[in-house]
Amino acid sequence: MTWTDFPIFVFLCCGLWLAGILLLFPKKKIAEKLSHLLIIAGAVLLAVFIAGLWISLERPVFRTLGETRLWYAMFLSLIGLVIYYKWRYKWLLAYCILMSVVFLIITFFHPDTFDKTLMPALQSPWFIPHVIVYMISYAFLAASSLTGIKGLYLSYKMKPIVETLRLADNIVYIGFAFLTIGMLLGALWAKVAWGHYWTWDPKETWALLTWLVYLLYIHFRINKSSNIKLALWILALSFFVMLICWFGINYLPSAQDSVHVYSS
Repeated sequence: MTWTDFPIFVFLCCGLWLAGILLLFPKKKIAEKLSHLLIIAGAVLLAVFIAGLWISLERPVFRTLGETRLWYAMFLSLIGLVIYYKWRYKWLLAYCILMSVVFLIITFFHPDTFDKTLMPALQSPWFIPHVIVYMISYAFLAASSLTGIKGLYLSYKMKPIVETLRLADNIVYIGFAFLTIGMLLGALWAKVAWGHYWTWDPKETWALLTWLVYLLYIHFRINKSSNIKLALWILALSFFVMLICWFGINYLPSAQDSVHVYSS
């Protein structure tokens, strides 16, 4: 399995996911069950490609942005289903699937393919769990930000937002927990790779900023519960901070010497 096979998987995965979305909204149980099966099939198919690519490259498929987008698309589709089974929001599941499709298409046009070699810093047992945990957290937090945007829309329309707030809070708590674990794993990895738990590298700084903005949302919801709109604005805008941390940092002049910009 190589990147030359990727277009086939993009076509199949996106086709399954988009068909799953179309079958999600008719109010028939059989259509809904088929929708879920198609979404799962798309995620499994993408997992097969990732596994095959891992074997072909003889290294973990985490080195480049294109490779991490594969994991993000897979996790986001599955997390969308998990959230739906728990809270029954079809619009959020549809969003997660559409985002997965978008990230696969981005990867199709910008696969960021490189050779098999892993630099010494990436040859660490902490590398795989650190990246996987971060991708899971990013998937949850992306869903939470959309929920925040919906909450803002409802609040300005003077409509009830209690259920939307509860959903946003629960998703943020899960995503924030994974984000915290990811940072801790990253610190342990940094100690092994570079001799220090924290060096204020640009990537580390933006990771901390991402963690802080979601913590700020949690703080507002607990201690400033009356200021709902500000909390929702923080949640909605936090997604952009997360995107800068994930791949925007690669384009910042201050990060050109960062040890985390592996693809350069």
